[in-house]
Parts: sequence; C-alpha cells; structure tokens
Amino acid sequence: MRQVLSGHGASRGSALGRARVRQPHALEVAEEHIAPAAVPAELRRLHTAIDAVRVEMRNMRDRLHGALAHEVGEFLDLHSLLLDDPELLQGLDDLVGKGLYGADYALRLQRDRLAAVFEAMDDAYFRSRVEDIDHVIGRVHAMLHRRDAELKGVSGEILVADGVAPAELSQLQSQGVLAVVTAGGSALAHSAILARSLHLPLVVGAPQALHQVNDGDVLLVDGASGTIIIEPNAADLREYRGRLREEKRERKQLHRLRREPSRTLDEVDIRLWANAESREDVTGAHALGAAGVGLYRTEFLFLQRSELPGEDEQFRAYRDVVLAMTGRTVTIRTMDIGADKADRTGLALADEPNPALGVRGVRLSLSRTPVFETQLRAILRASGYGPVRILVPMVSNREEMLAVAGMIRRLTRDLREEGHELAEHVPLGAMIEVPAAALALSCFIDTVDFVSIGTNDLTQYLLAADRGNDALGDLYSPLHPAMLKLLQGVIRTARARGKPVAVCGEMAGDPALTPLLLALGLEEFSLHPGTLLEVRRAIRAQRLDALRAAAPALLRCRDRDAIQRWLDRMRAA
Repeated sequence: MRQVLSGHGASRGSALGRARVRQPHALEVAEEHIAPAAVPAELRRLHTAIDAVRVEMRNMRDRLHGALAHEVGEFLDLHSLLLDDPELLQGLDDLVGKGLYGADYALRLQRDRLAAVFEAMDDAYFRSRVEDIDHVIGRVHAMLHRRDAELKGVSGEILVADGVAPAELSQLQSQGVLAVVTAGGSALAHSAILARSLHLPLVVGAPQALHQVNDGDVLLVDGASGTIIIEPNAADLREYRGRLREEKRERKQLHRLRREPSRTLDEVDIRLWANAESREDVTGAHALGAAGVGLYRTEFLFLQRSELPGEDEQFRAYRDVVLAMTGRTVTIRTMDIGADKADRTGLALADEPNPALGVRGVRLSLSRTPVFETQLRAILRASGYGPVRILVPMVSNREEMLAVAGMIRRLTRDLREEGHELAEHVPLGAMIEVPAAALALSCFIDTVDFVSIGTNDLTQYLLAADRGNDALGDLYSPLHPAMLKLLQGVIRTARARGKPVAVCGEMAGDPALTPLLLALGLEEFSLHPGTLLEVRRAIRAQRLDALRAAAPALLRCRDRDAIQRWLDRMRAA
C-alpha cells in the first residue's frame, strides 16, 4: 500500500529501488564462561581477530583516493585509534584472562562499559562517539566468526538504516546501492557531506522509515525534498521519470559551464578555488577551470604511519601539485592534526579530554618546532616551481601569526643560502575558524596576506554545537544571525585592508547559499570540485548590486526561518 514518509533531504538526487532494511546495531551475545585452561587459546583468537580488523581498515584506507581519502579516511583513522586504545585492549584481556569470559561476551561487556563512560560525559563530542565504538566492536565480533562486519549492498537497492558511517557510503555506492535513508543524522554531518560528494541521494531524520518499510518494498526517494514513497503509484512513477529527465538536462547544462567564467549578471568576476587533497582532486580542479587550489590538505602525509615524513617526501608531494596546476596558485594548509586523528607517530598529544578544543592546527605546529620547520621548508622549496601560498589553521591570536611569519623569514634565508630557488614572496594566510580570531581579526590582519574562513569549525565553535552529534542537527547551522554577522565582519575587515578573503567550508560549496555569501561581500569561494559547476551556475544567475542592496535586510533577520525566507526571495527575484 502506498505511503508517504518525510525526512530531511541531505544529498540531492532521485532513486527508485527495493528496500534493504538494517535495524539498529546491537551486540546480542549470550553469557559464556571458559575453563582456565582455555584462556590462552581464547586470547589468541581474540587478538587474531583484532589484528585482522586492523589490516582490513588499513587496506581500506590505502584504497581511498581524492576527497574520499579525507572524508572516509578520517573515520577509519578514528576507528584505528580505538582499536589501539589501551583501555579497550586491557579490558578485553582482563575479562577473558581473569573473568574467564568467552571472547564474544567479553566484547559485549567491554562495549557496554566504554559506552556507559562516554554517554555519561558532559561533552557532546564524546557522547557522539558511542557509534564509533559500536562500529569497531562490531567489526571485531564479525571477524571472530569470519563474516562481514558491514552490510553488503546489492545493485538496485535502497538502504534504510538507523545511521550510516562515512566509511560505508563509498562501499555501498560501488556495490550499486542507489540511495540511503536514515532514521537519524543531520544534513551537515560528515556522512551527508560525503554523500553529496559521491552524488548519492540521502534522506536523514526519517525515524518512521525503520518501522514502516519492509525488506523488498519498492521505494521512491527524493534526496532534495526528503520525501520517501513506499510502493509508489503510476502518478509517482510518471513524476519520477520527469525528475530524471530534468536531472539529465541539468547535468548537460552544467557540463557546458566548464569553460565559462564565474561572472555575475552585472559583469563581476567571482573567483572559484578548489579544495584538494590528492593529485586526482587537483586534476579535476584544473579541468573545471578553477582559479587555483584554495585549500590543499597535508594531513594525509602524516597519518596512518609510524614515522614522520621527511622534507624531501613532502617537497615532492607539494611540488607535484604545483606543477599540476600549471601556473595557477596552490594554497597549502599546514598540518591540522589533533588527538582526534589517528596519528601513530606520536606527534599529536594523546588522550586529550576535548580534541576539538585541544592542541591542534597551529598550536601543535608551534609546539613541535622541528616538525613544523620541516614542513615549511618543503613548501617554500615547492614555491620555486609555481605560485604557492601558505595557509595556517586554527589561528586564534596575533602572536601565532607573528611566530609563523618569523619562522618563514628565517627558513627562506637558510634555503636561499643552501642554493634553493624560491619564489620572491610566498603569501601567508590565516584560517578563521575560531570565533576569537574572527572578532579580533583587525588586531592581526597586518600580519597576513590573505584570509580563509573555515565555516565548518567556525559554526560549531560559535554555536557550541558539534556537527557530528545527531541530537544537535537542528542547532548546528550556518543560517544563524550571529554567524552571518561574524562572516560579514571578517569579510569587511579583510577587504578594508585590501586582503583577499575566501570561504573554504561547506557553505562555499552549497549553491543555495551562494546569494547569501555574495550579499555579505564575498568574492572568493573555495570548494570541493564536485560542486564547483553548480556554484558557478548560481553565481551567473545573480546580480551582485541587487544582492548587496538586500544585505541590510539579511542582517536584520532574527532567526533561521527569516534567513531562509530572504534566500527564497532572492531566488524568486
């Protein structure tokens, strides 16, 4: 019987397929005791399973490329860290060796212990990590019995689940899964961001789907509106075919924009930079006519390895990106590593109580001077092969930028004395993702050549809302009056001093928000290559003078609904 369910559209696209329902994860294992003589064999069995999961995740990490290496790899890295957690491992050994429990039941007990600790914490970030514990324990449990830990998707199916981990999405898509519907989640969570990069339709926040959809039901999913239709009728199917034709026309129109300028109707050119992490990303950015690379992430060189990368290894990686952009500027962000990343080198501090607010970004770099100097030397050497800019993450005050600028001057002198060819000047920029830096930008704008606004972290720090916490999905949104005022202040301060300013967070890649950012004064966007053409189309449909004239009305909006109504009016104009 036809039913219509509603959720929140998180990744656009339409899909028609058979439902595969995955109920919420629960490790149901009966209590099992073993004889003392069986302890060594049971420990070997448990450790073998844990080692096998480590290898499995490392192999998955190695197979990732481009944007997937960043979005999916970050979660695989976190799961790898959990597998090496002494609290988890020692607890399992004690339960088997001293408690005389079987490995399966020991996993369940240890999972429940750790989950209880995390759920009792005041910090929302740690409470949201229970799902990661479940994924890791589930993988080990599956490996004990040599079965797949993850659901295997089937071509033509639509997955309906309580939630979906980012690491699962690319695997499901490669298996032919057409779309995903989840009971929880947020349109701004990591899974949703990755789904949009993969162009995989995703509907989140549809809890009724778990109770009303059965395996084998035919589902029609609209990832834009968040509508889910069970057993669609003839009219639904006609509408679906019409949407498919429209989406095909849209793809053709976007393809024609590959060589068109990013220019408004009143002839103002807007710069579109690309975010990148790999040579594949850079190749895509070049083909789409990006102005350059606005954010090149360097963490991949440091993570999932036991030794730090040397200067020559880093230099070759940066040089190759510069050469690939054939004269267009490459903005290299220095390492942004903290305790929430799987750092096996011992570089980041371990066991920080709140990694998001801990020693990360420039804070870590300045506390590990030899490592930071090695990276800066490699970047400066790469500047001899084409235009390069250096971007410093997690800046919060003037002193940090002065310290970095001083190091760059000294290292530049050293490298020239050693005979290296460097650019005459390598611009230095600050990432504005800490509210203090946004509010006090005028205090250190003279220390930088450009500014890049990281709206993902800036939003969660400003609103005290972890974007990975499903319970805060409605609160975490850049469409907040305080966020708009902060953005306008940063843009105005930078432009008043003649310093280029870009947005490099998710806001930049959302074409629905393009009019808002243009109205606030932004003229440079840095975004994932996968959304560059959509944003270019949105820019070409706007009159900048009209948007700037409407900016005061935008800044008078008092809540999210009012901001959304402003956006709707701009689209209708």
